[in-house]
Amino acid sequence: MALGLAVETSCDETAVALFDTKKGLVKDLVASQVSLHAPFGGVVPELSAREHVKNLTPLLEELFRDTPYGFEDLDFVAVTVTPGLLLSLVVGVAAAKAVAHYLNLPLVPVHHLEGHVYSVFLNRPVEHPFLALVVSGGHTELYLVEEFGRYRLLGSTLDDAVGEAFDKVARLLGGSYPGGPFVDSLARKGRPTVNFPLPKVKGEFNFSFSGLKTAVLHFLRKNPDYPKEDVAASFQKTVAEILISKTVRAVERFGVKRLAVVGGVAANSELRRRFSELQREGVEVLLPEPRYAGDNAAMIGLVGAMRYERGKFAPLDLNAWPNYPLEKFGREWT
Repeated sequence: MALGLAVETSCDETAVALFDTKKGLVKDLVASQVSLHAPFGGVVPELSAREHVKNLTPLLEELFRDTPYGFEDLDFVAVTVTPGLLLSLVVGVAAAKAVAHYLNLPLVPVHHLEGHVYSVFLNRPVEHPFLALVVSGGHTELYLVEEFGRYRLLGSTLDDAVGEAFDKVARLLGGSYPGGPFVDSLARKGRPTVNFPLPKVKGEFNFSFSGLKTAVLHFLRKNPDYPKEDVAASFQKTVAEILISKTVRAVERFGVKRLAVVGGVAANSELRRRFSELQREGVEVLLPEPRYAGDNAAMIGLVGAMRYERGKFAPLDLNAWPNYPLEKFGREWT
């Protein structure tokens, strides 16, 4: 048994967790910055980093409260080092390095997307190999997960990430940041009566959402009185069709019948419903609990524990990277 502290500050969520390599998640906390960034319609990097500095110490104090553990019980420190907003990442990495140095503990680096990929393991372990579709505000990637630490990127977005498209369409419909929950809520009241075009992109497993966003813009300009609920439902349906068509093609191509749909957009009710329907076709669909679909430290603790048990540590001169390919991550450390 080993107890790890996990820190996640890749974007605008300050998150910490305690994770036991044998018992699993002990406790996790998240401090949201949504209200801070909402007036700007998106995350402001400088404000986000400043808020992480403000939030981390109180969160760490609260984390150990009502648990039988203290800092002296820690065996390792895991931290998100990439990808994300550089200023935000630096705050978390600096805090993790300070704790690791002071307590003379191993420092375990975690890739943010690897955390999302394995967030479904917070429910139960999954047999390898499996496909992982990562859908969030900054990412839309499809991976073949051959085993822990071996990832093959099959396709990614060529323009907007799917979550970014939700944010932009939400603004077109009169909503605010973050756009995903707004569009989802609005779509539940409507019907998918608009046939938006599906994009044509290079690469069998690549995605594109910029054209869909533009199609919604032009439709609203031509039809300003059209029910916004129906536009939202139609947009959401089209997004689901884009994601599902590419993913099903990968299932057929690689013969892998296990699929994890992860990331913040995996909390969307329509996507969860549509992907769950694939189980009728013999595909084991794995979805994280909605609270663990977005950014959190529980998934970072889980992956950190997996890497700790494999002896994958980093030196204390570790730096944060704003972007580093998942398929190449981890080769720097023994």
